[in-house]
This record gives sequence, structure tokens and C-alpha cells, in this order.
Amino acid sequence: MYESKMKLTKKQLDILNGKEGEVKAKVMETIVRYGDMFEATELVPVTHGTGHLVTSFGLSLLKPIYRTMDELIGAGLKVEEGFTMDPRPVDFKNVKCSLLYKLLFSTILYGKQKKYEEQLKKLGLKSKESFSCACYFDEMGNIPKKGDVLSWAESSAVNYANSVLGARCNRNSGMIDIFGSIIGYVPKFGLLTDEGRRAKWKIVVKTAKKPIPQILGSAIGLKVMEDVPYVVGLDKWIGTELNAECKSYLKDFGAATASNGAVGLYHIENVTPEAKELGEKLLVKDYKEYVIDDKELEKVYKSYPIMWKNKDKKGDLAFIGCPHLSYSQLCDWSSKIVAGLEKAGKTKVACQTVLCTAPPVMEKFVKTEEYKNLLKTGARVTAICPLMYTSNPLTKRKNLMTCSNKLRTYSTARYYKDEDLLDVICGKEGK
Repeated sequence: MYESKMKLTKKQLDILNGKEGEVKAKVMETIVRYGDMFEATELVPVTHGTGHLVTSFGLSLLKPIYRTMDELIGAGLKVEEGFTMDPRPVDFKNVKCSLLYKLLFSTILYGKQKKYEEQLKKLGLKSKESFSCACYFDEMGNIPKKGDVLSWAESSAVNYANSVLGARCNRNSGMIDIFGSIIGYVPKFGLLTDEGRRAKWKIVVKTAKKPIPQILGSAIGLKVMEDVPYVVGLDKWIGTELNAECKSYLKDFGAATASNGAVGLYHIENVTPEAKELGEKLLVKDYKEYVIDDKELEKVYKSYPIMWKNKDKKGDLAFIGCPHLSYSQLCDWSSKIVAGLEKAGKTKVACQTVLCTAPPVMEKFVKTEEYKNLLKTGARVTAICPLMYTSNPLTKRKNLMTCSNKLRTYSTARYYKDEDLLDVICGKEGK
């Protein structure tokens, strides 16, 4: 029997000691060992019971995960309030690829996808529409309240929930997310504590125009790494109200801080909940300062490598939406592509163009006139994870393009600013 360093309640000890079954005891032991490793003081209840799982792909090599899932199912364990998932890896209907690509995706890479999703249903997957990294969208419905304790792992979702919603969650690993959701407890350390949520960096934004969220987030992530930043001066450009436009901005900004660094929480003065409530009291006494102006952002942007084998070749495939596009972003991009082609005197996109969004957002969008107009251009909408799509080694043969700093960081995709990527899509730019 494992003896924890932290103080456990009688109920928690009973689970650990096997009084509610051997498998549940294993789950509890994993959570307890995880907490001890980070010197957690105690286990606290998960107050937002709807989970979110990062491991959404049926990768053939993940045999230990499938065995673990079967063990959980066999013991009758599940996430009682259900859970959402990160996106699926492929969509052959909307992301066209060759027969060789399909064969590699369907057999070698994600050959266990169907079986894995059957396991997920038994464990509490909410619905077939529950696959998105942006589970916090209104259309997805997995929206924690301020102060809620979560058991999630997807870095951009944890980042958003902590920062924009004021919930509390550490940057957990895959499987820890479902274990915490099943057992109903997570270790109290890091971003679950008041002290852990204080900022070690004051970021001063002094730009002459609204900074691109992807590049601003990248600059901050690269500088502070896993520390919590407190950002001042950004409210001048994004306002102080968490409306649809502001939340979309912060989604992309936060994902860049989480992927280019390891930021799990940020505070924006006069904007995010805890910053509005506590202001600069959130800063630790000996905080560091980082001033960001237009020159600094351009320096960061120009530092991004181009990883194409043939840098002189034109781009083949543009992915837009990592994390997934919100409904307003999807409508905006659709309108810009249609208008951009019309202005260029063209009717079809110059390269394969794929817009990625959450399944219920996509379902809502396909009923609109904007969707019909977008389809005429040759662009397509999907609900997949573009990053998982690029796991196929054959995609290295393509010159992938994106306006997502997260996708750029984790793949060979070349990063473009929105307006530059739009020019490429509309055939206005040579490369």
C-alpha cells in the first residue's frame, strides 16, 4: 500500500486502500503519487465535473492507454458528468488527400480510432460532437465558472480556463485528466493555489497598433516560459469587455503563450477576472519586467524558421484554426477569402485551404449563405486537429502554411500573418 506524503481524508484513504475496488485504488494512487511529486498539500474536489481529455486520437502505438481504458470500463468506472475531447485527427471528406495518405492514416497511424471512440463512449464521452480543443465555446458547452477546480490537460484549454474564465487547473498530462475526473479529486499545488497564481512578470505593451495575438503571445511565452505574466497596456487595443471578439483574441494569444512557452495562466489588466479584481496585487514583490513594442514583435516574428525542404516552392496547404476558430472568426475568414478572391479577379483559392472549427460550430456554419459562398471558392471547413493531421510523415513532402503559432511550433508549417496568408490563398503572393 502506498503511503502519501500529503494529508488525506478518510474517504480518500478508503479509496486508496481499495475499499471501493482495486482499479479505483490504482486511479487514486496515480493521482496521489502525482501530487506527492509536486509537493501538493492535499487533494481537493473537482468542482467542475465535466472533464476534457487531451488524448483524442487512436494512435496504434498507444496500447497501454487502450488497456487502461478497458480496465476502467471493466470496473464500471466513468466520468459521471461526462467529458469533451480534443479534435479527431482526420476528415477525408473535407481534407482531401491521396490514397497513400489515407492508407497510412487509417492503418498505421490512427488504426485504433474507431475502437478507441467506443471505449470513450463507455467512459462518459458526451456526444459525437464533443471533439474540440476549444471545449469552452458556447456551442460546446463545457464552460467552467470562476473558481471552479478542473481536471484537464489540453494546454490551450487549461490556459484559457485559468485566464479568461478564472477557473483553476494545472497543466496536467494526458490520462491524469481522466483519472482526476473519474476520482473527483486533484492535487492542490501550482495554479490551484493563490500564491501559484501570482505573476512573476509584468509585461508592458507599448505598440503603436493592435498587436497580432499569435506573435504577442509568442513573445511572452518565449520570455516567461512557465511563469505567470501580468500584462498591462493591452486593454487599450482589445477593450475591457470579454465579448466574442476579445475572447477570440485571447484564445489565440493564450495558445501562443502556452505553446511557445509553457504558460498555464496569464492576467490582462482591466480584462481578465482576477486582474479586474486584484490588479497589480497579483504581482510578486520582486517581479521582472518586459517591455514589448512593435520592434520587439517584428524581431520575434522574423526569428521563426522556415522548415520547408524546398523554400522556393509555393505553399500547398493552408490550415487556419489551431486552436479551433470561433464562430465569429469562421465567418470573418470566410468573408475575407470570398472578398479577397473577388478583388483579385479570381474564383478559386490558389492552394488547398482548410478552416478548422468545433463540430457544433461547423454544424451551425454550414446552414449559412457564407458557407455556400466559401465552398464555391474551393476552401473547406473541418473539425479535425491540424496538428494531428501533420503527424503523418507524408505531410513533410508538402509546404504547409498557417497563421497559428501553435501549429507552427509543433509542425513544419510556415507561419504567416493573417493578411499575408490571405494573399497567398487568393493568389496574390508568389510563395
